Amino acid sequence: MKCIVAGREAVTAAEFAELALGTPVELWLGVEGESDEERAARLDAARDILADPEYRNLPDDLVRLAARVVEDYPDLFNVVPLASPARRRPVRRGVAA
Repeated sequence: MKCIVAGREAVTAAEFAELALGTPVELWLGVEGESDEERAARLDAARDILADPEYRNLPDDLVRLAARVVEDYPDLFNVVPLASPARRRPVRRGVAA
């Protein structure tokens, strides 16, 4: 099944989100290793987009998209607590006299 949004085909989930929302996912999530200056510029651009009347419904759209992901892929959120490793006790050794 093809995912077509606004006449364009989305191949990956990230492309689908970008086409559906009209903005790249990295704008909101950032990228690994970005500098403080890059982060500040990205957040400034995101604030400008949210201030634009065309995108006034974007937060609601994001919530709907997240809810759909949770609904469609519930196994993504099956969190299993990991067992805590046993504490090691210090070994006391006698001093030879």
